[in-house]
Amino acid sequence: MALEAVTLESYREDLVSSGLVIKTSELAKVYEMGSEQVHALRGVDLEIRKGEYVAIMGPSGSGKSTLMNLIGCLDSPSSGKYWLAGRLVSELDDDELAYIRNKEIGFVFQTFNLLPRATALHNVELPLIYNGTPAEERLEKAKQALSRVDLTDRMHHKPNELSGGQRQRVAIARALVNSPSIVLADEPTGNLDSRTGEEIMALFANLHSQGNTIILVTHENDIAQHAHRVIYIRDGKIASDEAVKK
Repeated sequence: MALEAVTLESYREDLVSSGLVIKTSELAKVYEMGSEQVHALRGVDLEIRKGEYVAIMGPSGSGKSTLMNLIGCLDSPSSGKYWLAGRLVSELDDDELAYIRNKEIGFVFQTFNLLPRATALHNVELPLIYNGTPAEERLEKAKQALSRVDLTDRMHHKPNELSGGQRQRVAIARALVNSPSIVLADEPTGNLDSRTGEEIMALFANLHSQGNTIILVTHENDIAQHAHRVIYIRDGKIASDEAVKK
C-alpha cells in the first residue's frame, strides 16, 4: 500500500476515534457568473462531533446555504477538504456523493418534499428502496421511524390527509430511517405556525437526547437557540462559533 494511502487511512481512523463526524479544512466554493466570480465560501474550517446539536445562521448571501449544500453532499467544493464520518467526500464523483447522501445524511426540508400520492409509510420507505433494502426489512424500519415521531396511527395517510406538523414529522422519520451520521434540517419550521414549530423543535431536542447528530440551518434566532451551539456565517467565512447558554 502506498504511503499516501496509509496516511489517509490512519487519518480517517483518527477522525473516527476522536468522535468527529464532520471536519472541513479551507473549504471554499466559487461560482462562475458570466465573466464574474462569486466567492460563496472563503476557506471554512469546521469540526462537528458525533451527537452535537448545531445551528448554522447567517443573512441572505452569507454562504450558509452553500455550506449546507456542501455538508449535505449536494455540491462539491471548489477547493479545500471535507471529511464526513471519516471519509474524504470532497474528492468523490457524483455517483459516490449520491451513495453517501443516501447512507450518511438524513435531510429535512422546509417544504417537506413528500410524494403527494404516497402514504406516510411509503414516503419514509423511499431512502431504503433507493439503497436496495429488502421489502420486509424496509417496512419494519419505516414503521419504527414513524413510531419515533409519534405517527404510528397515521402511517397509511397521504400528505393531504395530514397537518403541516404531521407532514414534517413524516419528513423527519424519512430522514431517520437509514440511521444516518447526521440529520441536516433546512429551515424545518419555515412553513409552520409558531406553536407547531415549537412542537417540531421539541421533537428535534428529543432526537438529539437519543444521540442523533443534528445540524439546523435557519435565519431565525429563536429557532437557533434550541441548538447547543450556533455558528454564524458572514461573507463566506465563520464570523462566530459559540455555545448556547441554557
